[in-house]
Amino acid sequence: MAYLQPAEYTNYGLPAGTTVDWVTAATALINSYCRRPDLNVTEYTERLRMTTGAYSVRLSYLPLAPLGTATSPLVSLTGRYAKPRRGEMLAEPMNEIAWAFSLPGQWAAIDVNTVDYDAHTGELTLPGNVLGVPYNEIAVTYTAGLATIGDDVKSACAQIVRNAQATPALNVSKTKIDTMQVQYFSTSLVDETVQAWLRPYVASRVG
Repeated sequence: MAYLQPAEYTNYGLPAGTTVDWVTAATALINSYCRRPDLNVTEYTERLRMTTGAYSVRLSYLPLAPLGTATSPLVSLTGRYAKPRRGEMLAEPMNEIAWAFSLPGQWAAIDVNTVDYDAHTGELTLPGNVLGVPYNEIAVTYTAGLATIGDDVKSACAQIVRNAQATPALNVSKTKIDTMQVQYFSTSLVDETVQAWLRPYVASRVG
């Protein structure tokens, strides 16, 4: 869904007669720049390796937000003692304990209600366990995005449209803008002002 509705065009400096295809193209460009399918609340699944000995990890999509009537953005979480990479072997005797009481590679469910999270930074802090050995890999399903599209995103969308309309190569026709053409001019359409507005929503690790 476009981040700017026709009734809002004039409020953000666009002519009332602006056609929907301009805003649709700007919305697609925002999603591409932020490396995510949508800025609305969406469900994501990530599989992450954790730093040796750490109980916390950061998720890629922000801000964390519950979907619909849910009360938590965390949907499900599993962890495992994956085979350590070179240089990540746990110090004795904890290494022997972890491998003696668990099958390497076996996933175990983690109660999401025992996990602490920061919605703005995406940091998850996992609970301790009886062995005192943290998992070194987790798989988490969670929801993140904006329940309501804010002025920053709407302003960014309007600015991209203005930049596109001011670019001669994109303004030679009143027909629907070609997606590949918009992508080609992304470096000039997503200017520094737009980048500043969108910075909080750019995925941190996903390409």
